[in-house]
Amino acid sequence: MQTKQHTIKKEVTVSGVGLHTGVPANMTFKPAKPNHGIKFKRIDLEGGPIVDADVDNVVDLSRGTSIEQSGARINTVEHTLAALVGLEIDNVLIELDGPEPPIMDGSSIKFVEALREVGLEEQGVMRNFFEIPESVFYKEEDRQVELAALPLNDYRLTVMVDYNSPVLGSQHASLNHISDFAEEIASSRTFCFLHELEMLRKNNLIKGGNFNNAIVVVDKVVKEEELAELAELFNLPKVEVKEEGILNNVELRHNNEPARHKLLDLVGDLALAGRPLKGQILAARPGHAANIAFAKKIKRLMQKSVKNESIPEYDPKMPAVLDINQIAQVLPHAYPFRLVDKIFQLDETSVTGIKNVTINEPFFEGHFPGNPVMPGVLQIEAMAQTGGILLLNTVDNPEEYWTYFVGIDNCRFKKMVVPGDTLILKCELLAPIKRGIAKMKGKGFVAGKLVCEASMSACLVKKDM
Repeated sequence: MQTKQHTIKKEVTVSGVGLHTGVPANMTFKPAKPNHGIKFKRIDLEGGPIVDADVDNVVDLSRGTSIEQSGARINTVEHTLAALVGLEIDNVLIELDGPEPPIMDGSSIKFVEALREVGLEEQGVMRNFFEIPESVFYKEEDRQVELAALPLNDYRLTVMVDYNSPVLGSQHASLNHISDFAEEIASSRTFCFLHELEMLRKNNLIKGGNFNNAIVVVDKVVKEEELAELAELFNLPKVEVKEEGILNNVELRHNNEPARHKLLDLVGDLALAGRPLKGQILAARPGHAANIAFAKKIKRLMQKSVKNESIPEYDPKMPAVLDINQIAQVLPHAYPFRLVDKIFQLDETSVTGIKNVTINEPFFEGHFPGNPVMPGVLQIEAMAQTGGILLLNTVDNPEEYWTYFVGIDNCRFKKMVVPGDTLILKCELLAPIKRGIAKMKGKGFVAGKLVCEASMSACLVKKDM
């Protein structure tokens, strides 16, 4: 799985009609900044209202997942969202000039192909994964629907469907690596049973459905007059079907294409939880209503853990945004005052780095001999250097600038920092940078515990001034 956030290199547009509304629409994917997330924009409506891809915005689950915000609705979002999750794209603005994304061929593959064509761009910010901390279950006894999320340091999904149909039977589909989505799942098309067509039409749905964007499963003997009615319904000269099979004898792309499409829908619906997931997802007979109820359950679990999320987690396996050599090129500090060893998170408003505290630090020779404790002033200096990297990240040619620490308020030391500790340093802007001056809140953590904090001011000065 990708560890850093991604967007797309340039915008790309796909066009077609919506599956249920039948309304033609152009959908344009546009690059977005780190931490922007996935958002839709209805450019055909006054003011161009934004609709966040959020499970709390779901308003309708009639054969698809529809979201609404500020009076703007986006119908049938699951195939679009599945393509973005499958390609591990975190930040994108999706402009839409109609009420529903184009259905294309009934799968996600056309979206995947368009996004791959423009290419992905890595962003210098770590992905905000939510790792399932404990087993989560959802069950509907009457429909024999069950979903489970189990802890796993990866994202895997397994789906089982059973429609009591001689045509489909019981089917399974699995995705062991999200990176395989494009090849294994994305091309699987939406489907329904023949006996559902009349109901869907009566409910003003599938206005844009045809044999090029949906599979119709025939699990009964069909009379000639019924085929004639279907031909008229889909504006075709003729409709054919084997005794039991797929309407118009459409060939399946996979033997278990319906199960794979259910997995595709599940990936898209769970995207509405709002963060990339790590966990093992098991689903028996899933549908949009169950998927969304499950996604809400996961989001509530996320919200309960928010109070701990201000504490940055450091995994030594995480790639560095800036390693010690790159830090040396940016910060003009040398031994013994180079106090930041690695930056592992950096965006426009925050930065997180580490200081490995060892007994070989020169200050331990004279600071409490026999009881080595890292001086508080050096903890704050390390924090200030980390904040300096945040400031330098806002200018071109950062090597041409000095960063000066010009103020400190509300400084507190909570716990001692001793040799062997890994001091995690996080700085966040308190306000936009103005005239090269920044105000930041800095915090230091060891083993998940706050050890120091301060509000700091710093300024950027060009070296030739």
